[in-house]
Amino acid sequence: MEIKVTKSTTIGQKPRPKDSELGFGKYTTDHLFLMNYQEGKGWYDARIEPYHDLSLDPTALVLHYNQEVFEGLKAYHLAGGGIGLFRPEKNIERMKISARRMVMPEVDTDLFLRALKELILLDRAWIPTSEGTSLYIRPTMIATEPALGVRPSEQYLFFIVQCAVGSYYPEGFGPTRIFVSDEYIRAAKGGAGCFKTSCNYGPTLMVSKEAAKRGCAQVLWLDAQERRYAEEVGTSNIFFYLNGELITPPLEGTILAGITRDSVLHLAGHWGIKVSERQISIDEIIDGCKTGALKEMFATGTAAVISPVGEICYKGEDYSVGNGSTGKLSERLYEEIMGVQYGRKEDPFGWLVRIA
Repeated sequence: MEIKVTKSTTIGQKPRPKDSELGFGKYTTDHLFLMNYQEGKGWYDARIEPYHDLSLDPTALVLHYNQEVFEGLKAYHLAGGGIGLFRPEKNIERMKISARRMVMPEVDTDLFLRALKELILLDRAWIPTSEGTSLYIRPTMIATEPALGVRPSEQYLFFIVQCAVGSYYPEGFGPTRIFVSDEYIRAAKGGAGCFKTSCNYGPTLMVSKEAAKRGCAQVLWLDAQERRYAEEVGTSNIFFYLNGELITPPLEGTILAGITRDSVLHLAGHWGIKVSERQISIDEIIDGCKTGALKEMFATGTAAVISPVGEICYKGEDYSVGNGSTGKLSERLYEEIMGVQYGRKEDPFGWLVRIA
């Protein structure tokens, strides 16, 4: 399918702060990609246009029944020149899996990649150059058919927007404090917790707000059945370095199959570190804090890459992880993944995709 390109006539006029003041998700680029779908016709009208608002009928099904899926990935300026993406095929495949669960059409991999490349290259001037900055890319699909009956839509819009971003957390790459929720849950087996759809995020906001009041950056969610086993931290996967073993909860239908999570598992195994995907209880975590056996704890995700955890707030008590500072393994993983993403380090697994 041909991608029609209409260039903005106001390039260079949108506000953009210094790299050090970017924050996350505030500064969109000059263009966006859009493509429509109609049942019986398939995808059509692939186009890049000047950034603009979307127009939806008030009865569009996405507004009422949450037929929506999305992804998140980044583009980087590479050392020595060029632009790279980190494992984009994994994002595309995961979006297809999410779309199937939400009864939505899939986007062809080659077309998806071509749309990404053309949009990124058109807005390449927005890719910041400072260490730790990047161009964040948000592909999204929504149900647009105007109807109020509870059923899958027959019309969809696929679009991609981009933002110049800095650190996800104000702390940057520094230890965070997290709140453990044993009252509310994020997902249950059989639900949609392992898919990247907006219905997984809205219900978490209330607890996240409560965590913020307690001085915590994120929420550690426990399993729905027993409120005992660790699952995810906010928008990230979670890892525990306990007694020389790197542990992360297994993919059993309630947590997202994170791409950074998978990268950490590959790297740690490649380095000869014992890696386990197994259940780990909050009691085991707290005991590890008390005895010092839990040396490190960190979250992983596209936005923050590696986010060390220095302290846990559980049932009104605070527990230090290790000595409360960033651990050596967290730092090593962060430097290794960032090094591959920016083209500074060897890429033994072929994760970096150069697009320019």
